[in-house]
Amino acid sequence: MIINILKEENCPEWVINHSIAVYKKAIKISNNFDVDMDLIKHGSLLHDIGRSKTNGIEHAIIGSKIAIKDGFGWKIAKIIERHIGGGILRSEAKLLGLPERDYIPVTLEEKIVAHSDNLLNGSDDVDINFTIKKWKSKINNYHDPVKRIKKLHEELILPFQ
Repeated sequence: MIINILKEENCPEWVINHSIAVYKKAIKISNNFDVDMDLIKHGSLLHDIGRSKTNGIEHAIIGSKIAIKDGFGWKIAKIIERHIGGGILRSEAKLLGLPERDYIPVTLEEKIVAHSDNLLNGSDDVDINFTIKKWKSKINNYHDPVKRIKKLHEELILPFQ
């Protein structure tokens, strides 16, 4: 079971609870789309596995490597790697100290997991306004994900409200 993998990697209990909440949110969003539910399940439950090593932004890269090590494959690894906010551009990645490449969610499964994560604060549901306000407080000269978060919301949520 995936929860056991999170425990084996020494993820804090709050990360495990948050990951379960992301999975539940992702299922709800996925009901409106034709997606691979195994990717949604594995990607959402493992999206923060890198927090077993760090709570910094690089947790997505570390988590991706852990997923590959544990045999989950590249599709899951990409979901983990690309789940931060609305994604990170190559130019931003360099300035953030990440390997220089795009970390923008591309597949529908990547987008659903990323935005499910956006719509939670810990394990609590939040609305898009809360999410935007949270990210605006984190904006700096080299990373502004708000437009990309709004775009995900417009694509995944608004048509079904």
